[in-house]
Amino acid sequence: MKITGDWLQAPETQRLFQAFAGTDVQLFFVGGCVRNALIDAPVADVDLCSDAPPDAVTRLAEAAGLKVIPTGIEHGTVTVLVQGTPFEITTFRSDVEMDGRHATVAFSKDIHEDAARRDFTMNALYANAAGEILDPLGTGVADALARRLRFVGDPVARIAEDYLRILRYFRFYAWYADPSHGPDVEALAAISEGADGLGGISRERIGAEMRRLLAAPDPAPALALMQASGVLTEVLPGADAKAVAVLVHLEDQAEPDWLTRLAVLGGENPGPALRLSRVEEKALQQMRRAMSLPAAEAAYRHGAHIARQSQLALQALMGQPLPVGLEAQIAKGAAAVFPIRAADLAERFQGPALGQALREREARFIASGFGLGRGDLL
Repeated sequence: MKITGDWLQAPETQRLFQAFAGTDVQLFFVGGCVRNALIDAPVADVDLCSDAPPDAVTRLAEAAGLKVIPTGIEHGTVTVLVQGTPFEITTFRSDVEMDGRHATVAFSKDIHEDAARRDFTMNALYANAAGEILDPLGTGVADALARRLRFVGDPVARIAEDYLRILRYFRFYAWYADPSHGPDVEALAAISEGADGLGGISRERIGAEMRRLLAAPDPAPALALMQASGVLTEVLPGADAKAVAVLVHLEDQAEPDWLTRLAVLGGENPGPALRLSRVEEKALQQMRRAMSLPAAEAAYRHGAHIARQSQLALQALMGQPLPVGLEAQIAKGAAAVFPIRAADLAERFQGPALGQALREREARFIASGFGLGRGDLL
């Protein structure tokens, strides 16, 4: 079986392979790029692997006039620049020791050993320069084509090697699995058993996985499984996934937004729990405040985007369709400009009374549907 794609036939890609042609070094595409090309999904990252150690990869690449950067030499990874395009090449590896967070690895020349240490069968796929697929485990191609997500080997062992694989399971389920098959029963049992191991994973890594999961076209089935297995409570205490499916349905009329999905999930302290940035946390707080306001006022105070997303979140939580005329209300509020300033009232009010007078007039302006003019308010 072969894969195709512009990324595979690109001149810089083929030049990289030419640097190793005629040598005893094997070079393969690996993981996500092979999987996605096989199932006709977009290919974003192109990763490669080799049976040669980093020093041999470096020597051959430099001999071909290519620049090499030792980006992860202790893990067997170097980055080769071809006409400005970076390619990460990692030596085949086998796991020597794992502690649930970090791995001690040994370099290998055996592609089967390298495949056996990967997380999911659909990720343990390789391809040569011609796009011919290698499936060392014998199940990766079938699982990928069936959109069936399975751990490589024993799920308990795979999870104990790196507890972040629990969240990776749900992320990949959201992006690549066919929910009609149902989840792998052994995988879910192992996940439930190992869920408390997530306590040893940094919140930055947890947050990164959750962002990517929530950005999937439809994360609702994966989030429901997370909740049923106890993982959702582990990573985001107080969260509830049941309204996300409603939100995804409502999103047919709007642009999906992972932060809106997080607002619907809820949770006690999503900022520190997922290590949100200041910008992300501010937007989430604005959205939650806007959910208590009429759409037009929300747009006036927080802008059209926050107003629109907060209405999506609110209606999803209530299990109701979007109101008729919502976009017109948002547009009206977003375009409204309060026609007076503090200076206009400074002769009549001072100190706290000035602020109170402005707030009262702004409330009248909003209540009028933004119809009152400067003269009315003064």
